[in-house]
Amino acid sequence: MAFSSDRRQPLIPAFLYSSPSTSKALMPSPSPSNNFVIPAPSEPGKIQMYSPQFYAACTAGGILSCGLTHMAVTPLDLVKCNMQIDPAKYKSISSGFGLLLKEQGVRGFFRGWVPTLLGYSAQGACKFGFYEFFKKYYSDLAGPENASKYKTLIYLAGSASAEVIADIALCPFEAVKVRVQTQPGFARGLADGLPKFVRSEGALGLYKGLVPLWGRQIPYTMMKFASFETIVELIYKHAIPTPKNELSKPLQLGVSFAGGYIAGVFCAIVSHPADNLVSFLNNAQGATVGDAVKKLGLWGLFTRGLPLRIVMIGTLTGAQWGIYDAFKVFVGLPTTGGVAPVPALVSAELGKA
Repeated sequence: MAFSSDRRQPLIPAFLYSSPSTSKALMPSPSPSNNFVIPAPSEPGKIQMYSPQFYAACTAGGILSCGLTHMAVTPLDLVKCNMQIDPAKYKSISSGFGLLLKEQGVRGFFRGWVPTLLGYSAQGACKFGFYEFFKKYYSDLAGPENASKYKTLIYLAGSASAEVIADIALCPFEAVKVRVQTQPGFARGLADGLPKFVRSEGALGLYKGLVPLWGRQIPYTMMKFASFETIVELIYKHAIPTPKNELSKPLQLGVSFAGGYIAGVFCAIVSHPADNLVSFLNNAQGATVGDAVKKLGLWGLFTRGLPLRIVMIGTLTGAQWGIYDAFKVFVGLPTTGGVAPVPALVSAELGKA
C-alpha cells in the first residue's frame, strides 16, 4: 500500500475521538490508492470531526460551559476575592458571606456578574476551541504512532497553547471584575467600571495582571485538560466494563462531570498562589508581585482562600466538562476522552504501506 501524496487528508490518531465509526475508520481501505491515514469519521447530517463546523461547535460549547458556570459561582468568587484582599476583615467563608449580606444585601452577592459572564465566555471560547485545534495540530506534527505514545504531552501542549490566547481575551474583564467586587463604590458593573478603570490606569492597565493570570491559568488549564483526559480514560478502562460507545449518553455525561470534578481539585491547588497574586494586583493600584508576597507571606500565598477555591473550582470544572460534552452530544459529536490508544492497529497499517 503506497503513501498518498494528497496532503489535504488529515492524520488523526484514534485516541483523539470516540464514535461508533472508529473501528471502521481503522480498517484498511479496499482502494489501492488509499493509505494507512485514519480519516475523521463522517456521517450524513452530522458534523465531521476536525472540520470548521467541528471547531465552531467546540467554541460555542466553550462559551456556554465557562460563561454560565463562572457566572453561577459569582457569590463564591466574591467572597474568595475579598478574603484574599482583606483577610483581617474577611476571616472565614461563613463570616465573609455574613459580612457581604449585612453590608450589601442579597444583590451584592452578584456584583461583577456581567464582566464575569462576558470575560469567561470569551475565555471559554478560546480555551476549548483552540484546545481541540492544537491537540489535532500537535498530533499531526508528531504522527499517529508518537501522538498515541505521548498523548499526555500533546494534551499539555495543546491546553497551554490555547490558554495563552484565552487569557488575552479574559484579562481586561478580570481586571474590572476584581475592582468592582473588592472596592465597594468603585462602579456598579462593567458599563461604568471599564471606562473608569481606563481613565485611572490607562488601557494598558487592563493587562497589568496578564502575566500573573498566565501564571494562574496556564498550569490550571494544563492540569484541567490532561488530568481530565487521563481520569476519564481510567474510568472507562477500569470502573466501567461496558465499551464507551455502548453506554447511554447520560452515563457518559456523568463520567465527564466526575472526571471534571476530580481534575478541578488538582487545578485549584496548582494555580492558587497565582490566583492570590491576580486578586492582589488588580485590587491595588501600582502594586507589584513583591508587595503581594510581603503582605500575604509565602504560606498565605499558597493557602489563603484555598478550601473555598477547591470547592468552587471542583464544582466549576465538573460542570464545565458536563455542559461542554452535553453540547457536543446535542450537535451530534462524541463526548471527550475515554478511548485508549490503538498503536497496534496503526502499526499494522504502517507495516502494510
